[in-house]
Amino acid sequence: MSGERAGTTAPGRAGARVAARVADRLTDLGYAAGWQAVQRLPEPLARGAFDAGGRWAAGRDGRGVRQLRANLRVATGGRLADDELAELTVRALRSYARYWQEAFRLPRLPRRRIVAETVSSGVEHFERAREEGRGVVVALPHSGNWDAAGVWLVDWLGGPFTTVAERLRPESLYRRFLEYRESLGIRVLPLTGGEQPSSAVLREELAGGGFTCLVADRDLGPGGVPVELFGRPTTMPAGPALLAARTGAALHPAICRFTDRGWEFAVRPEVRVDGPGRLRDRVAAGTQGVADAFTRDLAVRPEDWHVPGRVWADVPPDPPTGRRG
Repeated sequence: MSGERAGTTAPGRAGARVAARVADRLTDLGYAAGWQAVQRLPEPLARGAFDAGGRWAAGRDGRGVRQLRANLRVATGGRLADDELAELTVRALRSYARYWQEAFRLPRLPRRRIVAETVSSGVEHFERAREEGRGVVVALPHSGNWDAAGVWLVDWLGGPFTTVAERLRPESLYRRFLEYRESLGIRVLPLTGGEQPSSAVLREELAGGGFTCLVADRDLGPGGVPVELFGRPTTMPAGPALLAARTGAALHPAICRFTDRGWEFAVRPEVRVDGPGRLRDRVAAGTQGVADAFTRDLAVRPEDWHVPGRVWADVPPDPPTGRRG
């Protein structure tokens, strides 16, 4: 018996590895085909197609849609009736589809158009930090189009800023997204597997007055900081507050939203992480300050918050619509 199992396990594992490589290759080819096809489409046609795709996804009511609906219920304080929440979820999926349509097309859009059609506010906070010779850590949620905001920021800075990206599978797909963001003028460090730890590179740049932007509303690692987001306990990454505390950089939450014609990028006042007290306590307080800013800003236009994954441990996906109630 054990000999039979040993004889069948190795081929089974080999087959699984081959299947995984084939799946990775198909994923990469799918994204490559999407990038090429969408960039060739006239913009109105591409927008219409992705908008229809968002509506179609809402109608399928898959697990991601049901998790998004549950997250939006929390973000709106449970005040919406079922039909209102359903309409909000459709708008959120259309917003998410718009992000992907723009992601495929953004490298082809004229930089001057993106800058001209971006409504910015709170830029005086950045100006103050630069006058003081301090670096800046910008903490963002997954809202609106943060890549378009990146194009605006590169133009305002007159040069690149740095961010960190999780390594995707397959590696070729990660390279595609790396090349895409670098084509926008954004310097991207891998979260893992780089020549130097990303945190060491960021500390060096911030100490020299550089800028870094980090998406910080979902904790994907084991070292998250406990916070309250929309009044519920969750965790958020410590990175933004920790970098600011260790380098003297200014920590600024910011929000990206869509407008009818373009984009909005709003910078919020500094969340202080300096002063007396233990580093651990200052980082915890700073991360909660970022969470508070996210709570206020995301509530204004919750449909632009793209979170089809778990945010709170005690908020699972909704049951399928047909079985609700």
